[in-house]
Amino acid sequence: MPLFPRVSRAFAPRPRLALGLILAAGLAACGGSGGDEPAAAPLPEVAFSLQVLHVADMDSGGDLVANSKALSALVNKFRAEQPARTVFLSSGDNYIPGPFFNAADDASLTPELGVTGAGRGDIEILNLMGLQASAVGNHDLDLGTNFFGALIGASGAWRGARFPYLSTNLDFSTDSNLASRAPATNNGAEASTLVGGRLAGHAVITVDGQRIGVVGASTPTLASITSTGGIGIRPSGALAADLDALAASIQPAVDSLRSQGIDKIVLLAHMQQIEVEQGLATRLRGVDLIVAGGSNTRLFDANDVPRSGETGRGTYPLSFTSPAGEPVLVVNVDADYKYLGRIVLPFDAQGRIIPGRLDSTVNGAYATDAAGLARQGLSVANAQPGVAAVADKIAAVIAAKDGALAGASSVYLEGDRVLVRNQETNLGNLTADANLAYAQTVDASTAISLKNGGGIRSSIGAFDVAPGATTGSRGPTRANPAAGKLAGDVSQLDIEFALRFNNGLSLVTVTAAELKALIEHGVSDWTPTSTQGKFPQVGGMRFSFDPSQPAGSRVRTLVVDDPNGAAAGATPLTVVSGGVVVAPAGTRFRMVTLDFLAGGGDGYPFAGLSAPNRIDQVAAGVTKTYATVGAEQQALAAFLAARFPRTAPFAAADSAPAGDARIQNLSLRSDGLATP
Repeated sequence: MPLFPRVSRAFAPRPRLALGLILAAGLAACGGSGGDEPAAAPLPEVAFSLQVLHVADMDSGGDLVANSKALSALVNKFRAEQPARTVFLSSGDNYIPGPFFNAADDASLTPELGVTGAGRGDIEILNLMGLQASAVGNHDLDLGTNFFGALIGASGAWRGARFPYLSTNLDFSTDSNLASRAPATNNGAEASTLVGGRLAGHAVITVDGQRIGVVGASTPTLASITSTGGIGIRPSGALAADLDALAASIQPAVDSLRSQGIDKIVLLAHMQQIEVEQGLATRLRGVDLIVAGGSNTRLFDANDVPRSGETGRGTYPLSFTSPAGEPVLVVNVDADYKYLGRIVLPFDAQGRIIPGRLDSTVNGAYATDAAGLARQGLSVANAQPGVAAVADKIAAVIAAKDGALAGASSVYLEGDRVLVRNQETNLGNLTADANLAYAQTVDASTAISLKNGGGIRSSIGAFDVAPGATTGSRGPTRANPAAGKLAGDVSQLDIEFALRFNNGLSLVTVTAAELKALIEHGVSDWTPTSTQGKFPQVGGMRFSFDPSQPAGSRVRTLVVDDPNGAAAGATPLTVVSGGVVVAPAGTRFRMVTLDFLAGGGDGYPFAGLSAPNRIDQVAAGVTKTYATVGAEQQALAAFLAARFPRTAPFAAADSAPAGDARIQNLSLRSDGLATP
């Protein structure tokens, strides 16, 4: 069966409004028939009720500042109404790299975050709202598993996520960045103990003496839409997988909880298409509620009031029957804190939901716009104070920094950690060229630029996965109308996040042999899976290397484009050919590099240069900012402004290694630099 089948008519959810009309008609008919029809069986008594508040997909670029504050007010109100029997859950995609995400790296948020860092504002907002567990969504992994682990993990004054991320069909133990966060003993533990970056497949939340099981699950297509690193994904084969196999990968976690006597179980499922969650509802045994995610599906009941101009795609909740004859409900809300989902589940003594006792006047999707708050007797002034403090400071950073525009790019600027430490990328080229352009304003003879891939900390652009899609696409930055930023504009915020270290630039002089030695060092540990921060990104030169050769003998060809730099009168010079230095004796090149590398960072052998004439562009001890001339952030900003304005944006898309021209990996392509 395909992964995304149509829901069969037998299990299709029936709109409750239509059902109500049918029941009303039936009652009228009973009144006119003399009462011959038998009375309906009485509904079971409610043995336990549980209020579930839920969100998903804070990833679409909506007004996260206003919406997060408004949603916090609703969460506080509804939790106060049932303080002992409420859980607050997310079905994943709790953030997406972009202005809101990046703004938390600004020092102004130190009082709120302890230690600032991109994405920490998103996590802290959920901490302050009291989120208790989340599924792993695709955007949660967009910057790779190393970043994900560091973001949710506690470190110093940063407390990390105060809730666990859950996914039972992901194997975190096979990823070196996450394995230590996901010991098998985490499964089934109390969620409140799984804080500070802990991962598990399932957890327990104790509510008024009742143990509630919470299971997480992620789309099997994860590897095609985000950066999964070494995470194992079940079922394997992504698009070839079927719903039966997916259900089979989830059922053991449910069974484990049931074996402990837990009979109230919620599945947090981030499946991208709500049809998948619907299909799971008819295949899983023992699950009472599925909180869907990734599809941005708006579900409303008859008395819900959508935001202006928005309509629903189904009834809240969708109702199904499990293979064991158990009622199963599926709920979902739209993205970006636009709605808070609320459902109060009435359970009988056997732990089964009593559908006839669901209350549509309580359950549903609550809009977080001003009108939605007013209907609950609230305004944004009722926002949780901590949430408001974080959101407002993020708004101030965005207004100041995302509106400070440097230039534009019509393509995604690739700064993924795995890629910049393993191959040429277009962002590596761009920032190396920017450093060279700056250096030539100081010393026109500067001919070449060398930096390390580890100094590039993030991409510039947007990774988009449309709701319901099974593949994603990389493109230019998103527009931010409030800051005057158009799609493709590159802002101060973008540059600061990508070049977070803001290294100072240093000019040095190298011989031909020393240049080869520096590049040899950069590629000495290359393997197909290596992510050494020392891997070079270069400007003003091109080279090929053969990773099958011993370290120190890998550079086969090296060409300097213009040995005179910006000074007049030179043509490309072959420095290395066939692994041997062939440049004329006495050839020297002026190079711009990072002060970190010039000082021996990443093991680069600059200390052994024969006559370096090193000139640092930023004095030691100076606190560098975006405006600091001679540091790499300002170098990139000035280069974009001069060369790539909105009217002529940077347009060199990143290429696969087989198409790379500056750094030619001979295990993946032929040497395009070698002379016949």
